[in-house]
Amino acid sequence: MPAKKVTKKVTAKKTTAKKEVVKKAAVKKTAANKASAKKTVTTIVVKYDVGLGNNIALRGDGPELSWETGTIMENTDADTWQWTSSSVKTAFEVKFLINDTEWSQGENFAVKPGTTSGFSPSF
Repeated sequence: MPAKKVTKKVTAKKTTAKKEVVKKAAVKKTAANKASAKKTVTTIVVKYDVGLGNNIALRGDGPELSWETGTIMENTDADTWQWTSSSVKTAFEVKFLINDTEWSQGENFAVKPGTTSGFSPSF
């Protein structure tokens, strides 16, 4: 009879151990889901006074962008233009245009994901 009691205690310990492992695995999955749910925001800020009635367009090879058609940047004050995206996963290049017709001078500008990049282009 003492052997049966020992067997039951061992069985009970195994069941308890299995439950603890399942609970720990669930906690790890929840933490991973929270981490993947956080999106990084990439922001481009341009300081340039284009004059009243004009705008700055952004072209490039990043998400939501194209080299063929510009995306008008948001005008946040008299000489500041901004574009934000939470879709950026890799580095990309951009170029700025006045009214989506006059290209900025020089090389393309590099942008890294999850950063705020400030530029003062020349036209």
